[in-house]
Amino acid sequence: MLVNTKEMLLDARRKKYGVVQANAWDLNSLRAILRASEEKSSPVIIGLAEAHFKYISLAEVYSLIRYYENTFSVPIALHLDHGNSYEAVIGAIRNGFTSVMIDASGEKYEENVRRVSEVVKVAHACDVTVEAELGHVGMGEDYEKIDGELKDKFTNPKQAKEFVELTGVDSLAVAIGTAHGEYKGKPKLDFERLKEIADAVKVPLVLHGGSGTGDEALKKTVKLGISKINICTDLMKAAKAEFNSVINNNNVNYADALLAGEDAIKNCLEHYFDIFESSNKVNACL
Repeated sequence: MLVNTKEMLLDARRKKYGVVQANAWDLNSLRAILRASEEKSSPVIIGLAEAHFKYISLAEVYSLIRYYENTFSVPIALHLDHGNSYEAVIGAIRNGFTSVMIDASGEKYEENVRRVSEVVKVAHACDVTVEAELGHVGMGEDYEKIDGELKDKFTNPKQAKEFVELTGVDSLAVAIGTAHGEYKGKPKLDFERLKEIADAVKVPLVLHGGSGTGDEALKKTVKLGISKINICTDLMKAAKAEFNSVINNNNVNYADALLAGEDAIKNCLEHYFDIFESSNKVNACL
């Protein structure tokens, strides 16, 4: 069943558990997410990043979800991840996505507010929820700069409160020390800042760059106010490792290796459902 993220994330916020946004980039990754969600009775958000349109299109993902609706019973939100352009956001809405992220976090504050507000007006008219980012979550390859220039891009709690009020956004991605991709260095999260943001902001908070951050740190972010955690790199790494391991066996063909990679994604995701305590929470989102 397709739903938007509003009630899903509000329930997670109230009950202090986390909902995973798992990124899909092809049929196998999408099916792995659905299988894991069904197995664990966990709500899930399937994310398609604008950067991954070269692998699979908005229309293809939506068509596959509509097909699998008859096979899987769990509530699913279909989310545009890191939509960098107005065109991508509108394309997602037109193609049946139930949630979108407009990422203007690299712009000046006033421009971020303007662009997000514009998207909110259109999306809400279509019963589509909107996520935005304040501060900026960088790349893991740049992580050694965390004590310098990257820390200057962390989310300001007072500004976060104002941003949410001005834009009407449904959820807010915050920068507290995580990074996209693989970390170069050890993750260092600003938990005190997260607590201040959670106290100031009345919408669900989102953590980008969940992969590689560590289970205990991620558990703590959920207890301090994170309701949605994005996982992509760990899923890709799990699939690649298993695919490479299996394909080296001369008796295994390409298609079977793909299925092995799919199973690896499923197993990785089930682990995160348990870590974020979303297993057996599916009825809360129906």
